[in-house]
Amino acid sequence: MAAGVFLFVAVNLACLSVSGILVSGERSFSIDYKNNCFLKDGKPFQYISGSIHYSRIPRYYWKDRLLKMYMTGLNAIQVYVPWNFHETVQGVQNFTGDRDLGHFLDLANQTGLLVILRPGPYICAEWEMGGLPAWLLQKPNIILRSADTDYIQAVSNWLAVLLPKMKPWLYINGGNIITIQVENEYGSYFACDYNYMRHLRTLFRLFLGEDTVLFTTDGNTDKEMACGTLEGLYATVDFGTDTNITQAFSRQRRFEPQGPLVNSEFYTGWLDHWGDQHAVVDAQKVSRVLEEMLIIGANVNMYMFEGGTNFGYWNGADHDTRFRSVVTSYDYDAPLSEAGDPTEKLLAIRDVIKQFRDIPSGPMPPATPKFAYGFVTLKKVGNINGLLNTLSPLGPVKSQYPLTFEEMKQYYGYMLYRTTLPRDLSEPTPLISPLNGVHDRAYVSVNGVFQGLLQRDTVLVMNVTGQQGDTLDILVENMGRVNFGSKINDYKGLLSNLILGRDVLSNWTIYPLDIDGAIAGGWPHSDSQKSFPVPKDQSVGPVLYMGTLQPNGLAWDTFVKLHEWTKGQIWINGINLGRYWPARGPQQTLYVPGPLLSTTLPNNITVLELERAPAHLRVLFMDRPQINVIAGKS
Repeated sequence: MAAGVFLFVAVNLACLSVSGILVSGERSFSIDYKNNCFLKDGKPFQYISGSIHYSRIPRYYWKDRLLKMYMTGLNAIQVYVPWNFHETVQGVQNFTGDRDLGHFLDLANQTGLLVILRPGPYICAEWEMGGLPAWLLQKPNIILRSADTDYIQAVSNWLAVLLPKMKPWLYINGGNIITIQVENEYGSYFACDYNYMRHLRTLFRLFLGEDTVLFTTDGNTDKEMACGTLEGLYATVDFGTDTNITQAFSRQRRFEPQGPLVNSEFYTGWLDHWGDQHAVVDAQKVSRVLEEMLIIGANVNMYMFEGGTNFGYWNGADHDTRFRSVVTSYDYDAPLSEAGDPTEKLLAIRDVIKQFRDIPSGPMPPATPKFAYGFVTLKKVGNINGLLNTLSPLGPVKSQYPLTFEEMKQYYGYMLYRTTLPRDLSEPTPLISPLNGVHDRAYVSVNGVFQGLLQRDTVLVMNVTGQQGDTLDILVENMGRVNFGSKINDYKGLLSNLILGRDVLSNWTIYPLDIDGAIAGGWPHSDSQKSFPVPKDQSVGPVLYMGTLQPNGLAWDTFVKLHEWTKGQIWINGINLGRYWPARGPQQTLYVPGPLLSTTLPNNITVLELERAPAHLRVLFMDRPQINVIAGKS
């Protein structure tokens, strides 16, 4: 043990000898600066916590995951609240079903878990736009995460809804929330706007009271700590297994000279981008560094304890040197797998925790049962551009120049831009995105025949042929907004003009596509008695496919593999499971929670393949995931 660690032991173990006097029946949670610890009901308290995101786990499984965390020996969980998950449409908040935060907190309370709440308003979390709603971008010059008037007004309106809902759940009010984070890793953001942080502090105090323990979390550098901390908000750090804990906690001490040591995000794993190797963090390193922190009395939250899944369009993206989209699985190499199964890493962590506190007796709940349902063969429904009456029920908007997703108030998924070729193009002619304005990936067809694609940062030109007056269709995919750094103002669609040869393309007909709405309503299976027009004999370009998984009396978890499919989206029984891209990897299967399946009715499968389907048109339901296979770059 390093000498510096001995110093921390001496300082922090002093806390463990303190005994407070508790007024009968009174609940309290506070910081004891003199003895460098938290006090719960007047007694020294150390939390051992794990991060879990209710927005990434079906409501049906919340209790299962929480119980497994409790049985590992955790006494707390850490929870993000994604603003855009609850307020997809400005002014309309949703706290029902899978968004029922109160029910999640209640389940945690029943299970015996305290809560460290992280309500943002920005959360990062590798979540779409870091949790900020895309409708904020309707203000074209808005400066997010700053004292910008439009942003501050929207944040204030949201927190005026959320924080009063959370107040009854505070530990001091009889609930289980012990601490609340203000913003998130603000020191990593370029703005460094103390007025913004002061405004948030005022709002949190207004709605939650003066006695609530508010904190900040920042990366383990002086710059991040300097910009992310604020007087009145307890400063904590985050770091992983490759960090010297003595140095990291010394940095926290420089900004917070007294009080408990806290690592708010101790990284048990890491995220994946499409085309990356699957991230793995060694279980023995995790358990060793966890033990070092607990020995010195530090409070630790493991990020993630279970990652879950980026269902639908909720994955985020990064943009350092280029745009990189986060995969659908948020397994994170966490102690509980994407499907909530205990791992060797979990058992190693439990063995460490046993040394520091009594853990609940009884067996660890087992992995949920899995089933390999086998192959399902799909059939072609039709090309996207031939199904616009169904997929764009509101009809198109005409505009001389392209409009963004945000201008069209279509924030997620796909939008189709249509115009005509201005002249004969008998020779291959370059279609150019001169200002890198395709966000994020565009699938180009002429008269319904796929010609190729444009891609943000990497493919800015492709060749087109055709005749004057031919229909030029450009289907643009939003692959998830940037969730971290200075580029979170991430507009989608065609952000600038496209040039074809020497012509600037204009006179667009723009179709907002509500593919999810149509599929949630039962289409295309509800129309399967009708005979779809026989599509052209081609399986390239954006095409929809359908099939059914016949019931067999089981509704167990499974994993769907789209072997030799290229890239797209898959729905089961109207639920958007997320994006697949086996041609890029590392993720090859998508998690299908058993509760989505029917035991008695045919299970409807719908696939949007954007580039090229295999001749066999089969998908495979397996009883285990494949999230660690790097395929060829595509």
